[in-house]
Amino acid sequence: MDIPNRRKEHADKISSGLNIVTRVCDKIRALPPRTRPKVMFHSLKVAPSRPKARSCLSLAFASFLVSIPLALVALNNPISNPPQNVGYPALARPQSTLLRAGPMIAQMRVAAAAGRPCAAAAKMSQRGFGSDAKGLVGGGSNPTAKFTVSGGVNGEFTAELYADQMPITCSNFVDLAKTGFYDGVHFHRVIDNFMLQFGCPYAKDPNSPRAGTGGPAAGTSFALLGEEGTPVMRDPRTGCIPDEFTAKLSNEPGTLSMANTGAPNSGGSQFFINTVHNKYLDWFDNSTPSRHPVFGKIVSGMDVVEEIGKTATNQRDAPLNPVKLEKLEISE
Repeated sequence: MDIPNRRKEHADKISSGLNIVTRVCDKIRALPPRTRPKVMFHSLKVAPSRPKARSCLSLAFASFLVSIPLALVALNNPISNPPQNVGYPALARPQSTLLRAGPMIAQMRVAAAAGRPCAAAAKMSQRGFGSDAKGLVGGGSNPTAKFTVSGGVNGEFTAELYADQMPITCSNFVDLAKTGFYDGVHFHRVIDNFMLQFGCPYAKDPNSPRAGTGGPAAGTSFALLGEEGTPVMRDPRTGCIPDEFTAKLSNEPGTLSMANTGAPNSGGSQFFINTVHNKYLDWFDNSTPSRHPVFGKIVSGMDVVEEIGKTATNQRDAPLNPVKLEKLEISE
């Protein structure tokens, strides 16, 4: 779920701590009663004739005690809450949701693990979606997206889409952009020195309480860039696309990165623009559970992005003076 209150932005750490406590308590519960710590039972005044209830209360009491200092740490040392599509159910989706694109993703994952170029990415590069036959990022021949915004901030900025290394994510984005999905949508979550979140269809109304919970239509499909005969299906129930954890691109300032619920394959239309280096959001950084793949980067107009990042917001982190995307143009 989304956590508008920034003082709760250590929820992941608290959850991890409680998981550790649960494992410890399970071990304690397995010990003979006489060797268990007295505080676990006597302070609770649980009748010894109720061993099952005694164990459950012990676990609850220990979890409560440990959660207090963890919560205090979170309140005093907040970090930015990872961007999320809060409306999607936390259900893992099988890789079969990728039709003929499945083999390409598999190739790219194997290549990334081995630290070598991917033949599938090279093929896309040769068709005009990469800098050279190795599919390197930043060569200038990838598609670009031009954003025109109005309202609280007026201006334009352009991003290169890394279709040579992130074909599924970029193809999904390009399809949504070309069909007008993003036009008229507002930035629904802006946090200074963190990121700008965008892409929820409900955010066409900047005051909608559902902003941040929407995504593409379920069961729709799009063509893979450079492989027009290769359809990719969005999830038939949620409209989500498969995770593309292939290219090790960090969440540096100006990068576009996919938002998700934290569950596998839960990205859809929502993404965010980093305004600082949020390394802990990288899918290959194991310091936190957050896994947000980068699929593009601002190449011009970063001053407009930074201006949006400085806009005043309400308690939900939504701009007080709404910032709307008037038009999104794709150049291939």
